[in-house]
Amino acid sequence: MEVSENLSDKARYDLVLVGRAVEKKDQKAYAELMSRYRDSIYFMLLKMINNKDDAEDLTIEAFGKAFNRLHQYTPNYAFSTWLFKIASNNCIDWIRKQKKKMLSIDQPFGTDDGDEMTIELRGHGPDPADVAIRNQKVEVMREVVEKLKPRYRTLIELRYYKEYSYEEIADELDLPLGTVKAQLFRAREFLMGVLDNKKDTI
Repeated sequence: MEVSENLSDKARYDLVLVGRAVEKKDQKAYAELMSRYRDSIYFMLLKMINNKDDAEDLTIEAFGKAFNRLHQYTPNYAFSTWLFKIASNNCIDWIRKQKKKMLSIDQPFGTDDGDEMTIELRGHGPDPADVAIRNQKVEVMREVVEKLKPRYRTLIELRYYKEYSYEEIADELDLPLGTVKAQLFRAREFLMGVLDNKKDTI
């Protein structure tokens, strides 16, 4: 990698870690990059959305996306700049999706002609094809979760099936909060990798 003269000592050290992560698949390098920036990313996202659990999830997602694209990083600018851009863009996308979900179906809305319209939902129940696809996805996910190491499987089940908060999981398993977050991150990364390989079957 050709290093920009403008990089600070901190950014140069980040670059060494990125090199080890990309070229040697060094897990300690990934972990160190995460520990150096996790809090900063989390607090930036918390300011954007003002919800601790969502900020935690989006922090994990940001690192997942960054680590999946780490080979695309070029040292023309600091790794931290690149990482914060990924995290903020991902958060903005998430906010847009939330706003779409919040569109009220009960309240009337204006049309171009100045009239008001309401959305009526017909109670025919869900489309059987959609239900079948959703069930298939859930089945594949459960198969994958079953193959995880017991501690990861328990974490995933508590977080995503029982919808425990990070604090509740830490209490339930008598683990430090940081350990719960780190292990959930690893478990999610593993799941994402396996599910990517199973796309054709879903």
